[in-house]
Order: sequence, then C-alpha cells, then structure tokens
Amino acid sequence: MVDKSISQEAINREHWLKEEEHLAQRIQQAINPGGEQANTRLAEQGKRPVRELIQALTDPDSEFFELGIIAGFGMDYPGGVRDVPCAGLVTGLGKIHGNWSMIFANDSRVKAGTYFPITLKKHMRAQAIAEQVGLNCVYIADSGGAFLPMQADVFPDDGHFGSMFYNMARMSAMGLKQITLSTGGNTAGGAYIVFMADEAAMVANLAYSFLGGPPLVKAAIGEEVDAEALGGAEVHAHLSGGADHICQDQLAGIRKVREILSQEPQQRLHSQRWEAIPPAVDEEKIYELLPAGIHQAIDVRSIIECFADGVGLQEYKRDYAPGRGDKIVTGKIRIKGIPVGVVAANNSGIIFVEAARKATEFIIRCSLERMPLLFVQNSPGYMVGSEAEHRGIGKYGADMVRAVSNAQVPRLQLVIGPDNGAANYGMCGRAYRPHFLFSTMRARTSVMSGRSAAEVLLSLERRKRKSKGQEMTEKEAASFRDELLKKYELEAHPFYCGARLFNDRVLFLGEIRHSLALALEVSLLKPVPGSTFGNFRF
Repeated sequence: MVDKSISQEAINREHWLKEEEHLAQRIQQAINPGGEQANTRLAEQGKRPVRELIQALTDPDSEFFELGIIAGFGMDYPGGVRDVPCAGLVTGLGKIHGNWSMIFANDSRVKAGTYFPITLKKHMRAQAIAEQVGLNCVYIADSGGAFLPMQADVFPDDGHFGSMFYNMARMSAMGLKQITLSTGGNTAGGAYIVFMADEAAMVANLAYSFLGGPPLVKAAIGEEVDAEALGGAEVHAHLSGGADHICQDQLAGIRKVREILSQEPQQRLHSQRWEAIPPAVDEEKIYELLPAGIHQAIDVRSIIECFADGVGLQEYKRDYAPGRGDKIVTGKIRIKGIPVGVVAANNSGIIFVEAARKATEFIIRCSLERMPLLFVQNSPGYMVGSEAEHRGIGKYGADMVRAVSNAQVPRLQLVIGPDNGAANYGMCGRAYRPHFLFSTMRARTSVMSGRSAAEVLLSLERRKRKSKGQEMTEKEAASFRDELLKKYELEAHPFYCGARLFNDRVLFLGEIRHSLALALEVSLLKPVPGSTFGNFRF
C-alpha cells in the first residue's frame, strides 16, 4: 500500500539519492582498483597512486574535473578480462599555473597500464576535447603498451594505437604543448608517448622507454640487456636525447612539468561573463522535480531554473503552436555568468514538426550570434504516423540535424531522460561531436525505448514463425518480450553507456550547474568561429 502522506517530491528525492549511491560505489571501484594491496605494491615500487600525482601537478585548491570515470566496466574482453576499471587511464581537466590543461595518467594498477580498446577510446576522446577547445596536454606515462591478446583490436586501424601519436604530432603543430612525464615502464608503442612529446622528463631508476624490451631484444638479436641499461632515464637523458630531463622521483618530475608550463600565456574567455547569480530555486530542488519514472513527463522550465542563473530564461517563441511547438523549449540563460542558448525537450519530449522548426531556427540564430548551445535531452524521438509524415516531420527533423551538424559554436548536451532514435541526433548526441556530453542517472540512451523495441521485434518473430507454420504462445511471447526489455534496460542504462564512453561523465544531480559552467568556460577558451549552413528544405 502506498503511503499517501509521503509527497511525490519526497519519493523522487529518495529514489535519485539511492540511484546516486550506486553511482558513488561505481566511482569508488574505478578510482581504487585492487584496493590497499595494489597501493602497497605501488609504494614498494616507489610510486604513488596517479590521482595523488595529478593533485600535486594541478594548482593548490583547484579542481581536477575527471572525465570517463566509470569507463571500462563489463567489457568482457578475451582472456577473462571482464572489467578494466576507469579504462586503466585517468583523464580530465586541471589548472596548471592558472591555465586549463588536459591531463592523462596511466594507472599501472590496472593490467600494468596496458591499452585495451576502451583505453584507446578514452585516451583519444580526451585528445579530441583538448584539440577542440585548445588545451595543452600532460601525459603521466606508465604503460606496458598494447594489450597483446587483442592486437587486431588495438594496433592496425585508424583510431587504434598509432592515432594517439598522430594526434600528439598534430596538436603540437597547432601550438598545443605535449608534455610527458614517464614515471614507469613505456614499452613498444607506449614509448612514443615519451618520444613524441614536445618536452619529456623521466624518473631515475623508475622510468624506462624502449621500442623492444629485454625479452624481445634477446629473441631478435641475441643481446642480453636489462631494462635500465636498454632504455632507462639516464640512457635517454644523457645518451639518446629521447628525454629532456631526468628527475630523482615522481614528485620532482611533477615539479619539472609545472616548471615547463610556467611560461605559458594566460588563457582568457572569449565571451562576455556577467556576475554569477544563484539560481531562482535551490539547486537541490532538482532531486524533487525529476520524476522517478523515466518516461514520465517533465516541466523542463522548472529543471532549467535549478541550474540557470536567477536572471531567468529569456524564452524564444514560447507561445508558438501550443501543444506542439512547446515540446521543445528554446531561449537564453546564463550559467555562472556565461550566456548560453538552451534547447530543451519538454513535457513528454516527443518532437513535433513545429518544435523541430522552432529548434532549427533558434540553433541558427545562436550560431550567427556565436553563442554556445546547451541541449537538454529528454526526448523519446520525433513524432510518427501518417499525419506527422505528411506534415514533413522527416524533412524538418533533418533540418534540425543539419543545423546541429554545422553549428560551430561550443555545444554541450545534458541527458536527463529518454534519449532515443533520431532525437539523439537532433539534440546533439555523441555522433554530432558536442564539446562535452553529460548524462544523469535518469538518462536512457538507445535506438528506441525497450517497450517499443520489444513490440516491433515480437511482431517480426510472430511473422517469422507463422511463415513456418508455427504459432507463438502467449507464454512464449511474454518471455520474448521480457528478455528484450531486460536487454534494452541494460544497454540504455548510464552505467552501460558510461562504461563505453557514450558520455563524458555521469553527473550527480547536485553537480549539474557547476559541471555545465566549467564545461562552458573551457569550451570558450578559443575564439568562436562563424557558422555556415547547407541547404534547408523549407
């Protein structure tokens, strides 16, 4: 029996706090792989956990904004490797002498820092962000190179191992510094993290870097040599020139990196920034406003109030086509003083022709004004049916996709509910290369809802069986439907999507405002270019 004395707001809050407990547990699994035993082994090697090194690298009392924290769980790779916690690689944004930088750090506690497909994907996603927004890169390198049992999945193709170094070379040519501190082993392809850097430091008696390790050298040419004599810090700092600095321990290496970057010009924001005004409602109110039911309708204006500055929403075409045009809310807000255009799925989130046209118009206007865009995604898709098709839902939905594809302003996506079908495209999903993509525990990203997919596939299965003279019993149909629902619930869940880096970070609801403001600030460190658009089929 439902306790009617408990308000729906209280039920929502309790639900999301419980969901976020699971998120906190997953994050702990990611940042402390192997527990104290693994940390003890690190200490015995003279090493510190990578996040301690990052803390020492970044400015005192500044934030390290980590990306892809829950990547790598449930991957089921060959050799019985189910989980690669945090993908074996820490990436994120940190300030060094007041400048935002992209930081990469191999976690040798995870399979000796070797690169799995998910590790490569995470590494290159961070490089893509750095190139897109114009950040220097710091690599804290301690990697055994490619995970050899999966060589065909990590070595030969575009987007595989070599692409890391291709990206380093291109960013260096753009003037984005590539700085490496080697704090451990860097073997084979991993050695190029040291050799491709603009400037590299190695830790004495701890770091080594070579194209072929002692076993390979022995097998190839019969030479017997240990790792230190083959490619230790002294070899590369004194003889080969492959490293520029030799440091006595990890913290000395960190100080050297900070010294190298101490003369960089100060970054500035390429946008007007007003005084930040707290939201009109308490940020924590969002826990009560977001329904526990994933497909329950949302008044997205009330959600925006929880993270926008208290100056309010300057809404665009609020009164256009009531009941259809308001399925997307458009307008201008500020987040911690930074102006941004918002395109937010509203109510049920189903996008009608009128909503698509309004969104397209607004995206183009913001692009011409060089104003960043925030897409708040809560849409199960575009409207279907003969009426919608006859009115041009395909055409106007495509125009929305065209506008999103060609908008050159910084674009962020925040997923707070269903994220299905072509609405994923029109609302700037991963394929449309938003500068940052954040999800919440309420997000569900899949080609369609599990219920819709189950009915579509069930009808196809019935038809297939009927063609063979078979009939499907109601019990079989129910079992078929349940299995598909489970599959879609698993694959649409933020943990599944986060594990595969379909988003950059799964946010706690209480950190939405801060995270959006930080992402906007970083995204506006480069001048915003003008946008040009292809043909629109009006």
